[in-house]
Amino acid sequence: MKKIRVLLAGETWSSATTHTKGFDQFSTAEYQTGIAPLLAALEGSDVEIVHLPGHETHTRFPFTAKELEAYDVVVLSDVGANSLLLHPDTFVRGKRTPNRLKAIAEWVEGGGGFMMIGGYFSFQGLNGAARYARTPIETILPVTMLTADDRVEVPEGFHPTPTGAAHPAIDGIGGDWPYLLGYNETKLKDDATLLLSVGSDYGDQPLLAAGTYGRGRTMAWTSDIGPHWLPTEFTEWDGYRRLWTQAFAWLAGRS
Repeated sequence: MKKIRVLLAGETWSSATTHTKGFDQFSTAEYQTGIAPLLAALEGSDVEIVHLPGHETHTRFPFTAKELEAYDVVVLSDVGANSLLLHPDTFVRGKRTPNRLKAIAEWVEGGGGFMMIGGYFSFQGLNGAARYARTPIETILPVTMLTADDRVEVPEGFHPTPTGAAHPAIDGIGGDWPYLLGYNETKLKDDATLLLSVGSDYGDQPLLAAGTYGRGRTMAWTSDIGPHWLPTEFTEWDGYRRLWTQAFAWLAGRS
């Protein structure tokens, strides 16, 4: 069977650090990625990840629904709306360019599979700077978003709480789920299915939700796919691989 082709945009960042040692000072820079645990978990599976780093999203992310047909599933993870809205032709040169958030929605309506994964620049994000609220992305997702900073840090940890809903994405994953350290606060839409919540201590807000838009399927995972919100204990858990292979299969219409 042909592999499920997933375009995952985001999960990279650059850090600049200034070191002060007495009278002297120097700077270092580092490029980092957060996708390694997912790639390792999916190795040898029916899922092929095409990774588009965050710093390339504004120039290389497909412009049209037609271009997105090269993929079965599209995932945005920790990359803000501006990275898709502000192509250099628009931001630097003042030219009109296609709205890629609208292109994603059009593609999903026609039968594509879309997921947003949580992080500091997912949903509404750090200081509200991810800016997906009131966009076509919010329209197609199974959750609505806050219009301010939506991060909920849980340093003491919380355990995902299954709601009892039967769904192919979580089929066969039993027992206690490993702890998580935070998530983006959202609200379940009336026509969506809540598969996992963050637990009663946090108002049973969505952790994993599924829905449809037109002929397409959508999911929201409001925590991370790796540290810091999703620790090593989770990525090394047997259910980690099963969760993502089954979620992508459902989004692609394979289950």
